[in-house]
Amino acid sequence: MNSILILVNVTGLIIGISYGLHGPILPVFAKNAIGASYSGLGLIGLTNFIPYMFIPLFVGVLLDRFNNGHLLAFGTVINSASIYLLSIAQTVPEIMGFRILTGVAHAFFWPPCEAIISNESTEKNRVKNISWFTMFFVIGFMVGPLLGTVFLEGLDITYRVLFQITAFILVVAVITSILASKKGKKDQHHEKFLLSSIKEMKRFPEVIILLIFCTSSFGIILTIYPAFLDDNGMTDTDILYLYFVFGISRVISLALSGKFARKTSRTLIAATIAVCTGLAVSVVGGSILVYSAAMVLMGFGFSIFFPLTLEIILSKTRREVSGKIIGAYETVFGMGWAIGPAIGGPITQSLGNQSPYILFCMIGIGVTILAIISRKKLEPQRIQG
Repeated sequence: MNSILILVNVTGLIIGISYGLHGPILPVFAKNAIGASYSGLGLIGLTNFIPYMFIPLFVGVLLDRFNNGHLLAFGTVINSASIYLLSIAQTVPEIMGFRILTGVAHAFFWPPCEAIISNESTEKNRVKNISWFTMFFVIGFMVGPLLGTVFLEGLDITYRVLFQITAFILVVAVITSILASKKGKKDQHHEKFLLSSIKEMKRFPEVIILLIFCTSSFGIILTIYPAFLDDNGMTDTDILYLYFVFGISRVISLALSGKFARKTSRTLIAATIAVCTGLAVSVVGGSILVYSAAMVLMGFGFSIFFPLTLEIILSKTRREVSGKIIGAYETVFGMGWAIGPAIGGPITQSLGNQSPYILFCMIGIGVTILAIISRKKLEPQRIQG
């Protein structure tokens, strides 16, 4: 692994720690300290992910024109500022405004990292390198909740101070991003935009459907699920431990992604089944052990989707437009992440705590059937010889 990939992986690790440190606690903070309803939590999640529906397309164009490390550093600075501002939030609309900034920042984090990794990889090791990067991010997301328990329980600090600590941790990621930009080279193509990346994505309807289901469910787990756990008797420490278990499952899945990639379609079918089962287990859960089982299943499903679906698309796309197609791919992620909270918050408010998990489990069954029928289209273009 060369020095550029190492720096990108370290950046992913640090940002993962920051997300794990504050992400699972934010819905609890908004619900208990600010007084947000489930509809309010859905709006907070929606505003967080709405920018990710559009900005990755713009970033995708920039990836083919500017130093990707500079774009990554820019996103990290915005991310640090947006999380620090949470420490002064007093109302739901204020949190929504600050989460919009976080969504913008995320659009300048993930696509540049993918582009750097793609440029530094061959077709044979691209899945492995992207999986390693994702694994470093997820390890950070796994360690973050443990640090959160230390800060909240061991040091008895407040939610607001936790957000400030998270923001300062992100400053280190700014440094590693800048170092990556100095070592990396620009790979400029200067092609016209013309929404060509969206047209490219239309060639993969089955992948888009799977991604929207996966990311919608994931969006609910990130934005609504912690409050659901709080209402079902889980303490702050319990919730952070559950997201630690979630992280372990994701790390193991990503570590084995190279083996899973040999049977891509079968793995994606198994992933949809795992997500559906995890959602169903959440409905009947009542103890930390049951919720842990649900987190393990969903951790596998959510994590393995990313490197395998991206490889399907990149393997069938011209390398010179890879930046734009990455931007379009991440836009699909943003659509799903926005759809999940937008649906999950209101139906939880109207129909009860368990309703979003029942609904998405039923949708997932249909998506699984589609994946089985379309399994030949869910295979990457294999390298001959």
